[in-house]
Amino acid sequence: MSTEPVWPAELFTDLDRTGPIPLYYQISSRLERAIRVGTIPAGARLENEISIGEQLGLSRPTVRRAIQELVDKGLLVRRRGIGTQVVQARVSRPVELTSLHEDLNRSGISPTTRVLSLERMPADAATAQLLNVAVGTEITRIRRLRSADGTPMAVLENMLPPEFADITIEHLEAKGLYEILRARGITIKIANQTIGARRTHGDEHELLDLPKGSPLLTMERVAFDQGGRVIEAGQHCYRPDLYSFSTTLVAR
Repeated sequence: MSTEPVWPAELFTDLDRTGPIPLYYQISSRLERAIRVGTIPAGARLENEISIGEQLGLSRPTVRRAIQELVDKGLLVRRRGIGTQVVQARVSRPVELTSLHEDLNRSGISPTTRVLSLERMPADAATAQLLNVAVGTEITRIRRLRSADGTPMAVLENMLPPEFADITIEHLEAKGLYEILRARGITIKIANQTIGARRTHGDEHELLDLPKGSPLLTMERVAFDQGGRVIEAGQHCYRPDLYSFSTTLVAR
């Protein structure tokens, strides 16, 4: 995708400058339609506010308010060093035994993975309890950055028991973790999962291209195979403007 800024000036040739509808609203509503129908595609970067104002003959506060309307609706995002950008389509994840890699593919979005770390280490007491292994057992800890169509979406941390010590960075960058496990004959049948929220800490804001201290959606999961053996324990965090969980509730 081109990194050149876009501005569909043809959308604004007939702005009503004397009528009762505020100019900022006319701009924001036309921009919103263009984004929703794909005239301005996801990931596109808009011209800066000064340039837009000069092209339209409007003040910067008017343009800024129009842009902010769409930021508030989750259609645009302001990124450090990039400018104002159209956000990717939001992914809504069913609360079921799937991986983020699978959810993105199912939504027609291209996932990419950068492995931040892959370590073999002795399990401390908390990790040993999660994986149902003895304290000091060598386990594998993986940390990955998952992006959707080039936009960072989640930081994924997984801990695996000793039998998966041969999983490599190359494996993890090519496929989702659950896909790798299934290829080894593993069937994940049940999981304990908790969904929550917190603010960024450490390097998460930099990895996810967010202001420091931004809110995150979180998910913790311990997954078991058909024999009740722990297969993996995960602690993941997601950008809430791009990701959500959905479920169906049935009255009893």
